[in-house]
Amino acid sequence: MDKRQGWLKYPFGKKLKRLHKWNAWVILLLAITGIMLYLPFLRRYVAPFRVNLKLVHIYLGYVSIFLLLLYTPLLTKHMKQIWKRVNHRNNLRFVLFIIIGWSVSGIILAFYRHFPDVWSSTALIFHDLFTFVGIPYTVYHAISRSRWLKKMDREERKTRDQKKNLDGTQPLAPKKRETLMSRRKFIRLSAGGLLVVAVAPFFYGWLGRIAGFSGESLLKQTKRDGNHMVPQPEPAPGSLPPKGGGANGTFRMYTVTDVPAFSSDTWSFTIDGLVDHPLTFNWKEFLNLPQKVQVSDFHCVTGWSVYHVTWQGVPLSYLLKKAGVKNKAKYVKFYSGDSVYTDTLTIKQAHMDDVMVAVLRDGKPIPQDYGGPSRLIVPEMYGYKSVKWLNRMELIDQPWTGFWEKRGYKKNAWYRG
Repeated sequence: MDKRQGWLKYPFGKKLKRLHKWNAWVILLLAITGIMLYLPFLRRYVAPFRVNLKLVHIYLGYVSIFLLLLYTPLLTKHMKQIWKRVNHRNNLRFVLFIIIGWSVSGIILAFYRHFPDVWSSTALIFHDLFTFVGIPYTVYHAISRSRWLKKMDREERKTRDQKKNLDGTQPLAPKKRETLMSRRKFIRLSAGGLLVVAVAPFFYGWLGRIAGFSGESLLKQTKRDGNHMVPQPEPAPGSLPPKGGGANGTFRMYTVTDVPAFSSDTWSFTIDGLVDHPLTFNWKEFLNLPQKVQVSDFHCVTGWSVYHVTWQGVPLSYLLKKAGVKNKAKYVKFYSGDSVYTDTLTIKQAHMDDVMVAVLRDGKPIPQDYGGPSRLIVPEMYGYKSVKWLNRMELIDQPWTGFWEKRGYKKNAWYRG
């Protein structure tokens, strides 16, 4: 048939084959881009093109939805064809369930600003879950339905048929001991087992963070912390027990560098640039500064949120007042202790009441992995503005493009704004 006759004039079987082939390629590309976006240890390597990679992943999702729409008119006839083949029927139902689940959760994540927080947070969990199940199943499906395994199955059937008499009965000769399972079945079981073993640790770790049954508590994280800060911050009234009731949700640890470790013997906090009084504090001096306790939510641009977090720390407005901001200063540039990450706020943004340099989270020192001993907290903006391991502030008069802004994120990272 001439390809120019168009999709609608293709015969039913040819349509199914083409959709199956196209969908296989799209899911493969979705899996590759999704894994690159998900795995924390890859974050530093994909950082230069992460925004574009995310867009590619989203557009591939649109293509997958389009293919699903093309398949919808064929579904009834296809189901009738395979109705008596239970395995094929169940496989189709499961694949459709995974693709629809991926699509719905993906749409919510792609347009997270237009949905309630709980929708995007829940969609992210289900998107991860569908990925943990869908990718191994797709790989297993590809192996078990591969041409060489089908060829092996045909050869085994041919061998069995040759052992039969022409009339279809078994020969009268003594039967040989049959193998417990065919080669094809053994390969399929082996492939499935290897996939389970490969995915299980990642799935268990993810499930532990979501459900909390294997994830470390804040106290355990503090005990194994790589930072050695003496003395520890003293919880103020309202900080312990947390007046916010304790964080509701799970922080996901992202970093674009190795996690740095700090000691109170060498740690310092500097305020310089366009200020009247450049300041440097050691750890003990910094803890003696006036502190406040506040309850706020933490939102990540990737779609997850943690609610009712009780933070304790030094208000940024106090630090700016103590250093004395010169009139020509327009921005505050923040430096991470990893010597790589930077970001900025305008002077007006930096004076917001709930912006602080936090040293306690829910009454405990902030774990090293999550930005301790001190990190910036900007509740009204997405988390990439809340610089971890903060140890320096510089007042500047020219705009500065932060780490993620250089890679496509917005400078004004207002939550829902």
